[in-house]
Amino acid sequence: MRLAFYISDGTAITAETFGHALLSLFTIELKHVTIPFVETTEQAEEVVQKISESFQDTKQRPLVFYTVVNTEVRKIISKSVGINYNFLDQFVAPLEKVLGVTSKPEKHRSHSIHEKTYDIRIEAVNYALANDDGANLKNYHEADVILVGVSRTGKTPTSLYLALQFGIKAANYPFTEDDMGDILRLPPTLRRFKDKLFGLTIHAERLHQIRSERRPNSRYASMKQCRMELREVENMYHKEKLHFLNSTYYSVEEISAKILAQTGLQRRKH
Repeated sequence: MRLAFYISDGTAITAETFGHALLSLFTIELKHVTIPFVETTEQAEEVVQKISESFQDTKQRPLVFYTVVNTEVRKIISKSVGINYNFLDQFVAPLEKVLGVTSKPEKHRSHSIHEKTYDIRIEAVNYALANDDGANLKNYHEADVILVGVSRTGKTPTSLYLALQFGIKAANYPFTEDDMGDILRLPPTLRRFKDKLFGLTIHAERLHQIRSERRPNSRYASMKQCRMELREVENMYHKEKLHFLNSTYYSVEEISAKILAQTGLQRRKH
């Protein structure tokens, strides 16, 4: 199996993001290896050796995606036997031309760009944790969005992702069997904040699979129960004219992006 390396003198998140985005266009199986904080020439030589060993083992040149500021380290990585893609080289020169400013590479500078939003994101994460799964209904006035839906539709991970990546204060509330009764109605606590609600749903087959892994052979996980709950909640979404999304085929990142697009919420910066 061919390997894909993501290398950086920082966290390697940028190399991973760009590399994954490109490779997602191809239906091939790869083994992914991330190597962050390659900050010295000695560390770079070790990385090049790992790349060489992977080539010897697989008989296929590995793909190497890297973002390295240090010139000497970058030169060493570029001489590996892999098929090398230096993202900084691809974008810096065109940007220098457009901006009319010469770049001044400095390791870890990208962190300073986000320092102003760090406290905002941490506050949002704490909010998401404190207001997870309907645990705290008193602070909904502070929420930017309140995710609603039946159990196991992705509310909690989406709330945390919105907080960590965008500084969005996201609470979430689960509709349970007790809420259903004869017909599911929007609880008074939520109706007060109807303009902040965003619904999640999912295909019954997928919900059955997820719940069966958590509580196998239970009524909670049964296909009948899953279908009933989803039918009730989707009817309520339509009746109340709430924005909602079927999360079955989307990642947390995609769900979050679609929520932002549909609600008009923006990354919080202050």
